[in-house]
Amino acid sequence: MSGKHGQSTVFDCYSDESALAIEMRRLWGKLRQKLRGSSTKTFMITSATVGEGKSTVSSFLALTVARHRGTKTIIVDADLRRPKIHKYFGLHRAPGLVEALSGDVDILDCVQDSQLDTLKVMTAGRHEAAPSYLFDTHRLGEILSELKFYYDTVIVDSPPVIPVSDPVMLVPEMDGVMLVVMAGVTPRELVARARDVLNDVDANILGVIVNNHAEVLPYYYDHKYYGYRDAVSATVEVGHRGDATVAADEPVAAGDTNNG
Repeated sequence: MSGKHGQSTVFDCYSDESALAIEMRRLWGKLRQKLRGSSTKTFMITSATVGEGKSTVSSFLALTVARHRGTKTIIVDADLRRPKIHKYFGLHRAPGLVEALSGDVDILDCVQDSQLDTLKVMTAGRHEAAPSYLFDTHRLGEILSELKFYYDTVIVDSPPVIPVSDPVMLVPEMDGVMLVVMAGVTPRELVARARDVLNDVDANILGVIVNNHAEVLPYYYDHKYYGYRDAVSATVEVGHRGDATVAADEPVAAGDTNNG
């Protein structure tokens, strides 16, 4: 089924037995294993810079959690400068997070239904030329607290770390952060810089999602493969296995943490 404006959505591109779906389930399984016994509910997905696939990862991870965990999940588009979640789910952009942060609309009235009963969406909302000020208020914490009350898992699609300061303001409200890296494309020093920025604000970096290993994702989204590696081994060596890049022909399976 297409979205409200006729474009393809994540639901059109998702199959339970596809390589993408399998890797997403492995990713979520690895995270659950890592977080067993904790009360972690809010996950921020970010990247060092633009074009690394973080919005696509956020969308498919949210869909996977909602489908295979059978619990209430919500995805929040916090990338107010380059929002994509409303397009990926075929929804209206507003009302959304901007209206909730501004106090113009009740928080739950900014939540939209998706094609899956267990998955809700909070889109970015109306355009704001300089949205950073919206995050620098107590309202953000109130919104996340309310969403954590109503939903079992909250996945937040954040802006990239290097270009803007928004992720730094989001981190204190997040239980965990995952960094998406375009293998073979993003310079290692840029990834290291993003890691350092997150560490400087005491982000709980859960791991790195390595994108672009093999052509298994539909061309519509222009991102290809996801592998998950533990934060300790992956943040420095991301995209490499010894001296050889893994992006060309050697995919890293989700949950593979021994390739530092």
